[in-house]
Amino acid sequence: VAINRVGFEKDVSGVEEGIRFWGNSFVFGPQGEELCLLDSQNECVKIIEIDKKRSENVRRWWPFLRDRRIEYFADLTKRFID
Repeated sequence: VAINRVGFEKDVSGVEEGIRFWGNSFVFGPQGEELCLLDSQNECVKIIEIDKKRSENVRRWWPFLRDRRIEYFADLTKRFID
């Protein structure tokens, strides 16, 4: 699940024009299947049912976290890699 704002928000201070938000919120299932994909222009509210039991079963039988290489994660916490 990835939720993003959409649209434009004016800078009330007048220093900048404002900021445009990307939108493109999405929901994918536990095996990568697209359940919902929204656009970058329009506000939208969607209620997507997520089958928690299926997600648990997929995680149990497809343990990708088991194969992660955490020894390579340390650089992600650094601002610059020496």
